Amino acid sequence: MKKEWRKHEKEIYLPKNKPELVEIPSFNYFMIKGKGNPNEETFGEYIAVLYSLSYGTRMSYKWRNPPQNYYEYTVYPLEGVWDIADKSKYIPGVVDKDNLAFELMIRQPSFVTETFANQLIELTKQKKPHRLLEEVEFKTIEEGRCVQMLHLGSYDDEPISFEIMKQFCIQNDLKRISMKHREIYLSDFRKTKTENLKTVLRFKVQ
Repeated sequence: MKKEWRKHEKEIYLPKNKPELVEIPSFNYFMIKGKGNPNEETFGEYIAVLYSLSYGTRMSYKWRNPPQNYYEYTVYPLEGVWDIADKSKYIPGVVDKDNLAFELMIRQPSFVTETFANQLIELTKQKKPHRLLEEVEFKTIEEGRCVQMLHLGSYDDEPISFEIMKQFCIQNDLKRISMKHREIYLSDFRKTKTENLKTVLRFKVQ
């Protein structure tokens, strides 16, 4: 049976547009770090490199020696962990996109090992060379206890949803651990009207 995250992992990827407390287990990711404005053209290169590897994983069943325990699945969505690059320049309530630090990532299925990941990166360097492949990492990340909700509409309106999440934390005696937050992009911004964009917002709490 094909594993499809939209069907089989709704609690992780398809929350309602109101806050909820969740426990996120550990998953494997291809990830890459960067800084700067996500509206810059170069930002798309980071995304392209991650998808190149993710679709390489998806098609690896065609290899002469395919990965052990391979199963059919749907490629996972792009995710981004966002923070402030230079905190000395941070002004509360003001979003300076030029002062953002990001970690972009795409989850990989459970059969992907570190050995396979390294092999795939080297193979991709040969077939689809790109300077950013040198910066890609394969990591296991466990988010743990988090508050999340679905944000509908423009990325610029996310502060409205974060305020709702903040109030949820206050009401439930939860404390946000840091200003870092995760975004999971359920919509392709290149093909979706701004008002129809769907983004999962999530941050760690204790």
